[in-house]
Amino acid sequence: GSPTEGPFPPVSLEQGGLPLEATKKDQNLKRGNWGNQIEFVLTSVGYAVGLGNVWRFPYLCYRNGGGAFMFPYFIMLIFCGIPLFFMELSFGQFASQGCLGVWRISPMFKGVGYGMMVVSTYIGIYYNVVICIAFYYFFSSMTPVLPWTYCNNPWNTPDCMSVLDNPNITNGSQPPALPGNVSQALNQTLKRTSPSEEYWRLYVLKLSDDIGNFGEVRLPLLGCLGVSWVVVFLCLIRGVKSSGKVVYFTATFPYVVLTILFIRGVTLEGAFTGIMYYLTPQWDKILEAKVWGDAASQIFYSLGCAWGGLVTMASYNKFHNNCYRDSVIISITNCATSVYAGFVIFSILGFMANHLGVDVSRVADHGPGLAFVAYPEALTLLPIAPLWSLLFFFMLILLGLGTQFCLLETLVTAIVDEVGNEWILQKKTYVTLGVAVAGFLLGIPLTSQAGIYWLLLMDNYAASFSLVIISCIMCVSIMYIYGHQNYFQDIRMMLGFPPPLFFQICWRFVSPAIIFFILIFSVIQYQPITYNQYQYPSWAVAIGFLMALSSVICIPLYALFQFCRTDGDTLLQRLKNATKPSRDWGPALLEHRTGRYAPTIAPSPEDGLEVQPLHPDKAQIPMVGSNGSSRLQDSRI
Repeated sequence: GSPTEGPFPPVSLEQGGLPLEATKKDQNLKRGNWGNQIEFVLTSVGYAVGLGNVWRFPYLCYRNGGGAFMFPYFIMLIFCGIPLFFMELSFGQFASQGCLGVWRISPMFKGVGYGMMVVSTYIGIYYNVVICIAFYYFFSSMTPVLPWTYCNNPWNTPDCMSVLDNPNITNGSQPPALPGNVSQALNQTLKRTSPSEEYWRLYVLKLSDDIGNFGEVRLPLLGCLGVSWVVVFLCLIRGVKSSGKVVYFTATFPYVVLTILFIRGVTLEGAFTGIMYYLTPQWDKILEAKVWGDAASQIFYSLGCAWGGLVTMASYNKFHNNCYRDSVIISITNCATSVYAGFVIFSILGFMANHLGVDVSRVADHGPGLAFVAYPEALTLLPIAPLWSLLFFFMLILLGLGTQFCLLETLVTAIVDEVGNEWILQKKTYVTLGVAVAGFLLGIPLTSQAGIYWLLLMDNYAASFSLVIISCIMCVSIMYIYGHQNYFQDIRMMLGFPPPLFFQICWRFVSPAIIFFILIFSVIQYQPITYNQYQYPSWAVAIGFLMALSSVICIPLYALFQFCRTDGDTLLQRLKNATKPSRDWGPALLEHRTGRYAPTIAPSPEDGLEVQPLHPDKAQIPMVGSNGSSRLQDSRI
């Protein structure tokens, strides 16, 4: 439907849909709103565009048929990514509540919100450790010669061999290699370790031999972890009011850096080979289920669906904001960034392969290995290497921070909305501080010598298939329990037009089916986690599964709890009462409560315009009905 159809006049965005209101004034005085629409879009872009775009997508592309992978990738974007993104944004914006408060739509499913909080907690803990390692490399790059350039350092082993070895630099452990021998030596890959790999493993991490062997805490990393938490806290000190200003820089500057690195990359010798390697389609791969599974999972994880962040960010929008347009813009920007980052990464890998005389597949890597081993090594080959290194790690820091802001804000908003009294709204800064300190303390084990093993364990299990289950249940509960007709009406009331037919079909049938397919695919494709040659012991894998389960288990546990507290004569009656929207479900502000949300009692003048949905006992809506009593308890919990 076009924005103008239906009984609602088109809503002007600048005015937040209220013609008499000054553009700058917040509609929701209690919670606050974004300063303007650009801040919301930039924050969401910063949230969706993260480290995965740089270190996971290019590798997936290269592994799954190059240019052919783009085809399933964009199909999954259209049928699963954008619809889910739009659903989460509209859900949060309609109720102006974080990932817990929105579940007044169907109180029995509030466990989904708790599940999202658990996932965001895990990701928030280890994500900041990755940012802290990037900080460490950033500070280490402030030298005339990058410390991982040569093999003449105290931590290097006799196997170390630099691609830059030249006769002037004598290596204590072996005679300098001649250019002719470099490629031969490289062909015996088993023997050669690069200085960048040794720097990462033996100096930065001082890696222990086993996940259970923690060794010492690496103090330089601990210091950087402190720095990154302080930065995150300072940017969120006033909630969306301060983070909204910071994202002007953190969300846009990575593109400046990517472009600088791209221009540098494509002018290098061998860059074209790398890019062709990245893009050349192997069409036969399109028929493999694995490629489609990878495409769906990458879209799903990289957009940040089911983390709770999208619901939270959208909850600070003005009620009539066009979140349909936003969701399309943000999703497409995210995917375009992934493709663009691939050009940057592969142009440099192509140059490196050309320099070493090996195939591109030998230097391609993903995950932390790409960011902290392969890429730093490539940077040593460029003139003015420290400059490029500073830029690259600065970009990683900013990409990470954009996501980290939203993870922290998700937790803080959920806590504040849940308690919901005036006191905590004024003390929100202290809640933010408390969450940041807890995150720092929980991150300390990840800076120990076994830290990287734990980090990868969390990355693999804490936020993998549990997200898929959470998202599936969310889709089903909104479309089938609350009812698709009700939800479409809500969106019409908010945007002035119902969701386009394509989205209606996707939400009801296509997206849940794709999510289910991702789940089945993850189970079939499951392989025990490894790190390089290290096999994780079974007890560690068990901990991983417990982390994955800890977020999903919230859903049945809370449903059971809610079911037991709900009044009703028969089981069926109780089930009905536990799943139907609570009395205070709907737009947060009284002026937006029209149609079926219209209050049954006219508000008294001293009540002002704001309805306080968190306190049903104070709201202007009478609390009646079989489960009224349980509602009152719920608001005080």
